[in-house]
Amino acid sequence: MASTRARIALDAMGGDDAPAAIVAGAIAAQTELEDVDVLLVGDPAQIQACLDRHPNAPNLEIIPAEGTIEMHEEPLGALRRKPKASINVAMQLVKDGKADAVVSAGHSGAAMAAALLRLGRLRGIDRPAIAAVFPTNRADKSVVILDVGANVDCRPKYLEQFAVMGSIYSQYVLDVESPKVGLLNIGEEESKGNEVAIKAHESLQRNKSINFVGNAEGRDVLSGDFDVIVCDGFVGNILLKFAEAVGNIVVQMLKEELPRGLHGKLGTALLKPNLQRLKKRIDAAEHGGGLLLGVEGVCIISHGSSDAFSIANAIRLAKSAVDKNVLDRIQSSTRDKAPPKESIIAGD
Repeated sequence: MASTRARIALDAMGGDDAPAAIVAGAIAAQTELEDVDVLLVGDPAQIQACLDRHPNAPNLEIIPAEGTIEMHEEPLGALRRKPKASINVAMQLVKDGKADAVVSAGHSGAAMAAALLRLGRLRGIDRPAIAAVFPTNRADKSVVILDVGANVDCRPKYLEQFAVMGSIYSQYVLDVESPKVGLLNIGEEESKGNEVAIKAHESLQRNKSINFVGNAEGRDVLSGDFDVIVCDGFVGNILLKFAEAVGNIVVQMLKEELPRGLHGKLGTALLKPNLQRLKKRIDAAEHGGGLLLGVEGVCIISHGSSDAFSIANAIRLAKSAVDKNVLDRIQSSTRDKAPPKESIIAGD
């Protein structure tokens, strides 16, 4: 599918190191991606001060906003008290057709709530889900996990919808021909798990639009045997943060175990390409964040600790989702259902 020019609204005020790291990531993405226009949403004075530190930066449009949603604030109340907050303004740009996607490293609960309030859910989707890409023990393969934080509790039909959306993501963004879908559970047998898991297994088996291959245990997550694994957001978020921690520990342990002195330096030099490839495979920053599937717009929720590299990759992910028409593909698979319009609020 041909690439088209995309406008990405970037919440410049969201994130632990905002706006400096966010602006730096925008500059990197704008420089590398010729068919992307990044809109920096936030306080103009602060954003311009960051841009001034990069004299060779490309021209980036600044969209004024007032304030941000702080991490300690309850999402829905804060969004209503601060209608001009950066995440609200960014979402409204997509709603008005002035941007094709939103990227935010701010309060994840606020980002999801803003997406629901401003953009709304796709028809046939009861609960949006955050999809994250994990590495596997196969160098050429990743696995999509959803939900990783949007829904603490799930009904079986939500997990079935996650499976459909995850399959579309895997097929069209990650180019997997027939994604193998698994349900995260405590055993391979159909009868294992709680009531939700057992009923979800039955629903997934009946759904002919996905390639459901059965339950996935914890040890299967990174095995490469599955392309998509569904779970509730409580378990998924724990899994996500545990995997990130393990990745960091592996890299640190390798550094500590390398020999010291001249021989160590020579060995490290020889191993450097391998170590760089390893870091690339397990580094969460390589993916930039998770795609919020199920809302009427492309929305990337990035890690609060995102650096410039991660933000640039998040923008790249947003562009890919726009190019691959992920929203239209999900909608075409669920348009025959029309769930009630109810709002949910995600925890951070």
